[in-house]
Amino acid sequence: MYITITPQKLGSHYLQSAGDFVDYLEKENQGKTQNEMEAFFDPYDDKISAEEVKTSIDENTTKLKKKEPKFYSITINPSARELAHIADKPSALKAYTRSLMENYAKAFHREIEGRKITKDDILYFAKLEHQRRYKGTDRAVRENRPYIQKIVRLQHEMVLIKKGEMEGSIQTKQQSIRELQQKSPHQQQGKMIEEGMIKEGDQRHIHVLVSRKDRSNRYSLSPGSRYKASTTMLHGKEVKRGFDRDQFFKAAEEVFDRKFQYRRNYVESYQARNTFLKHPERYFKQLLRLPAPEKKIAFQLLKERGVKLPLTTIPLTSSQLAGKIMTKLKKGITKAIHSGSIEL
Repeated sequence: MYITITPQKLGSHYLQSAGDFVDYLEKENQGKTQNEMEAFFDPYDDKISAEEVKTSIDENTTKLKKKEPKFYSITINPSARELAHIADKPSALKAYTRSLMENYAKAFHREIEGRKITKDDILYFAKLEHQRRYKGTDRAVRENRPYIQKIVRLQHEMVLIKKGEMEGSIQTKQQSIRELQQKSPHQQQGKMIEEGMIKEGDQRHIHVLVSRKDRSNRYSLSPGSRYKASTTMLHGKEVKRGFDRDQFFKAAEEVFDRKFQYRRNYVESYQARNTFLKHPERYFKQLLRLPAPEKKIAFQLLKERGVKLPLTTIPLTSSQLAGKIMTKLKKGITKAIHSGSIEL
């Protein structure tokens, strides 16, 4: 599970309206009939229109300054293994999202009129999406880039030949392009993977738009608070503040595992991510100490996420964790962890 929470920006400026972001999330509905369209949902309703989302978020911004985010985006990205486990059940991810947002509310170290914050205080709208496109940062695109660059150069040369500004055979250039496309290391259904191409397989994920203000439009609730739990004085009163990210992330994982009876492998866990970031040598030791069946799954998951080094030769001491081997290993493991874990 990979979850991100981000304030919505355009460059260095916070968006003043949710309109553009909502329109972006409507892209998969283009060309579909009303019955085929995927609607927004909230804690109570599965059929919320894009216009209602825009209006509700944009009108819930009282006293927020231009330099403050008006809303946050939470992206819930189950791994391929997690999606296969829950099977093709749209209602499952929606139910999980609602449970997750209950824990989002609990993660705030805040009170409203003397009581703890609950899901009923959080104004949010969520959307299930079924497609993903390759980004320029994806490994397949990066490793195909040298081939793409050569193809672009050949295409430019073909244009010059047609204009009479360069000598050569267009047919020869076309054949070279076909050979480069066939030799590219990453392909999908016989075509070279490029930025913008739709990814094959189960790509279900959830986008959540959550207002910075509570439903009453009176209290500011920021998951980006640098405080985990603290108190401050405001207008002569002691006020609690903070958002416990660790609590939220752990709950996100625990809720999924409990709701779907999912047996999480070590490399998929929030605990593993934290261990790797703080004590990489402990992370590698734990990998090698896993029971044989769990270790096999762990190595397979890492391999699927691009870790190329033979993990049976992982260095285990601090002195061995230096140099080129450690650099390559950390780079691969970092990407693997990010593709199957949680971060803010």
